[in-house]
Amino acid sequence: MNAFERFVFLLQGKIATPVPYGWYHLVCLALTVGLTVLLCLRCRDAGERTVDRLLFVAWLLMVVAEVYKQIVFSMDVTDGVATWSYSWYSFPYQFCSTPIYVLPFAILGRGRVREAALAFMMSFSLFGGLAVMVYPGDVYVPTLGVDVQTMLHHGLQVVLGIYLAVYLRHRLGLRHFAKALPVFAVAVALALLLNVTVYHALAASGGEVPTFNMFFISPYFDCTLPLVGAISAALPYPVFLLVYLVGFSLAAFIVYGAVWGLYRLTQRRGAA
Repeated sequence: MNAFERFVFLLQGKIATPVPYGWYHLVCLALTVGLTVLLCLRCRDAGERTVDRLLFVAWLLMVVAEVYKQIVFSMDVTDGVATWSYSWYSFPYQFCSTPIYVLPFAILGRGRVREAALAFMMSFSLFGGLAVMVYPGDVYVPTLGVDVQTMLHHGLQVVLGIYLAVYLRHRLGLRHFAKALPVFAVAVALALLLNVTVYHALAASGGEVPTFNMFFISPYFDCTLPLVGAISAALPYPVFLLVYLVGFSLAAFIVYGAVWGLYRLTQRRGAA
């Protein structure tokens, strides 16, 4: 192994695979809650420039951690010899990866573009982060750095989603949530495009086609998500895709509505 491969090997440090609601998961939950409360209390009325800086720092952490994951997943070591092979299943465009691509529009965009990106972060992105933080399922692996990346990424989704809801509390409402729907639609359309084009490109190269299932909606591979996978197996693909779109939109709205309702409740109590 050369110096870079030895460095990557060190980054692949192994641990016992964490379990849901074990000590590691609970520590990550506590850190997520603590950071969320801190931001909501200290920065709830921050200026736009300060919010942009916070979003940029979070985005940068997500990107650096994702690059790390892509590198360590692409190198295997056998008998001291490193081999490189890209892990197509870990391509960074899953539903929970969308903040990496949406946050730049929230930071640099203005007007409707910024509002749509922020609405997406506090609804769809928040839902994705909460789903993994509450029920990690099989996201944990016996690699310490990847487990850190997983909890950092999804924890930041929760932190940013709730913080932005508090920061934009006076704008919450059905019209505001509706601004997130086109962002979700574009994200799903890109996932479908990637699933089809990459599959055929890999198939054309010969040999067995590796798993490439962005958003878990590929027409060529089974969906492995809990519940969603069962629905996928029971329905024709076009019907499953429609159920997926409606179901994820409804789940995002419920999460958004819960935050909105909590804000309305605190307002009424404050006025009483």
